[in-house]
Amino acid sequence: MTRRMILAAAAAVSMSLAGGALAQGHAGHHNAAPSAAVAAAIADPGRPAADKERDANRKPAEMLAFAGVAPGMKVADFIPGGGYFTRIFAKAVGPTGKVYAVTSPPPANAPNPPAIRAVAADPAYGNIQVVEGDFQSFTLPEQVDVVWTSQNYHDLHQRRRNLDIAQVNKAIFNALKPGGVFVVLDHAAKAGTPIDPDDALHRIDPAAVRREVEAAGFKYEGESTVLRNPQDDHGKNVFDPSIRGHTDQFIYKFRKPR
Repeated sequence: MTRRMILAAAAAVSMSLAGGALAQGHAGHHNAAPSAAVAAAIADPGRPAADKERDANRKPAEMLAFAGVAPGMKVADFIPGGGYFTRIFAKAVGPTGKVYAVTSPPPANAPNPPAIRAVAADPAYGNIQVVEGDFQSFTLPEQVDVVWTSQNYHDLHQRRRNLDIAQVNKAIFNALKPGGVFVVLDHAAKAGTPIDPDDALHRIDPAAVRREVEAAGFKYEGESTVLRNPQDDHGKNVFDPSIRGHTDQFIYKFRKPR
């Protein structure tokens, strides 16, 4: 693909997604259209085809606009999985920015290394650095502008992980610069549902997340509603074929006081 074609694709993404961002409000915020840098990151020809197929459901342009990701920023992708957002962050922050992929060390008997290591080893994403450590006490080489986690917060409560959530949120708080933001995207449980340590549905009550994160010292700043789905009855496991990829998801933004 030529540079001209890449730029054209980026422009097309920017134009098509800007309308979506303007139509879908962010509660408590002015609507933000995706920047040219974000549009170019999504149009990146190095992204796997499987990732691009998920864009319609995951709405990455709106997500990065809500988080405020921009060139030169430092971003921590907390529990990055296969690197769907990590790659986009890397291209959006550009060569003057940095992305830290925060993950736990693999078990000694793991058959394969974490997928994110291969992403970080790709020269096309040279500004990604994997940080492996205990989620309760991890530290980054520097404080960052944004800590992002998507569809992972509920997993932190799993009995098998044996984590102190207050310590996890405090480690995230400490990883941020004063004024930095923590964005939590997750599958919504029915309001008032107790947190399930057996994680039967892979969901969590948004109000429970807000209570826990604010307890660490964060200030709640608002919500993006672009992934909300009122048709989801919240009673199914998120991997149920009837709802997978279309669950009701909340995206909360919290800020570390300056």
